[in-house]
Amino acid sequence: MQNSIRIPPDQMKSEFVRILIKNGFNKTRAEKCADIFTTNSLEGVYSHGVNRFPKFIENIHKGYIHPDAEPSLVVAAGALEQWNGNLGPGPLNAVVAAERSMELSKNYGLGMVAIGNTNHWMRGGIYGWMAAKKGYVLIAWTNTEANMPAWGAKDFRIGNNPLVIAIPYGNEAIVLDFAMSQYSYGKLEQYSLEGKRLPYPGGFDRNGTLTDSPDEILATRRALPAGYWKGSGLSLLLDILASILSGGLSTSQISVLGAEYALSQVFIAVGIKQLPNYPGIEKSIVGIIRDLKGSIPVDPDNPVRFPGENTISIREQNRKDGIPVNKQVWRKILAL
Repeated sequence: MQNSIRIPPDQMKSEFVRILIKNGFNKTRAEKCADIFTTNSLEGVYSHGVNRFPKFIENIHKGYIHPDAEPSLVVAAGALEQWNGNLGPGPLNAVVAAERSMELSKNYGLGMVAIGNTNHWMRGGIYGWMAAKKGYVLIAWTNTEANMPAWGAKDFRIGNNPLVIAIPYGNEAIVLDFAMSQYSYGKLEQYSLEGKRLPYPGGFDRNGTLTDSPDEILATRRALPAGYWKGSGLSLLLDILASILSGGLSTSQISVLGAEYALSQVFIAVGIKQLPNYPGIEKSIVGIIRDLKGSIPVDPDNPVRFPGENTISIREQNRKDGIPVNKQVWRKILAL
């Protein structure tokens, strides 16, 4: 990473805790929230970790995030519960919702928690890893403000609504975590910060032409739906489900607020240990992954990987060498 320095994870977390306490968090909540931002950075998702932290603090100052607010139960309907996030910190609300969905699955096999009036969860994959490490399958998604045009449109009316699917795998996990846009806006900002172009076209420039320039896409806000019409359609359905299940706001309603807050999210946990075929599940997954890894790669130096595989090696490297951080971003954080 150009123009970067490496920061030990403990030092990064310590700085986050210091800043969060100064901005209204008690020590326990500051530790939990700082751990999420640090882990996201440790595992290579800098766009939703250290790079996003200054924006998180800015949103506290603007009143979009209430540091001391905790989520509350609205209604319990068996395996489905509806919660109000009360505009609390998105990462902390997401942990509560994910953990509650796992608790429900102990009784029902499945547990679903839909939470409205919450905030950006930062990186959805971390909740997938958390659940999978405890032996649960997790399916979760969030809506966003309108930041992407529907397929065939010029103006943006749909969100890039990230989706997470996580499955236990040995001592680690298989975790698919992706936005409905080809690149998340956090990822576009990261490429822009590093002065790099995208590996593949990720949106449209001012002339309506597909481009690999992150700066052009950030300027037009015309991100490309992943899978073209398929990503566009999936984005719409995820938004509808998140808003109706949580009783919260839809993408169109969030978009008139003037900022991205009061989001709607869904967490579904599956207790696979209760299945009669559970003893053979690990062997089945191993066989599927072995077959995948037998693929003939286009580039011999880049073997085919399963979702989340790269996270494991990045985590170990960053734990050993320190987390790479853009110097400008780190200076901004130290000054908070």
